[in-house]
Amino acid sequence: MDRIKFTLRDMTQDDAPYLAQMEQDIFTDPWSESTYWELFRYSYYIKVVAETDDRIAGCACMTMLGGEGDIDRVMVDAGLRGQGIGSALVQRLLQSGRERGAEEFTLEVRESNQAAIRLYEKNGFVSEGVRPGFYEKPKEDALIMWIRSRS
Repeated sequence: MDRIKFTLRDMTQDDAPYLAQMEQDIFTDPWSESTYWELFRYSYYIKVVAETDDRIAGCACMTMLGGEGDIDRVMVDAGLRGQGIGSALVQRLLQSGRERGAEEFTLEVRESNQAAIRLYEKNGFVSEGVRPGFYEKPKEDALIMWIRSRS
């Protein structure tokens, strides 16, 4: 199968309705359209979208606080996974975070989400602990993953 072509760009408010719909198809506890709009009220969010010629393929969001980037969301349309989109989104967040002064990055991921864990490990994250019962619908523990500064 040929790899699809996609580009990365900053998220716009016009993306909110489509991203909220994609959330419904991917997550058991999806963000709403208003949650996406809310991200634009604050300068400490980094928001990136991947798109193909005809549609949004995924997005990623990160909160920047105190020299750390906390990845809040990475999602890729189910039909477009395995094309490098998720990795490109994560790399863009890391690059943007470093440009804003972040030295460390963290995230939580469901213990059962092996594809996401492999994606994060491939991009330098290491599991450093567990948050018991972090996720709902269904209840599940989260791995806490980090990229620590090299100093």
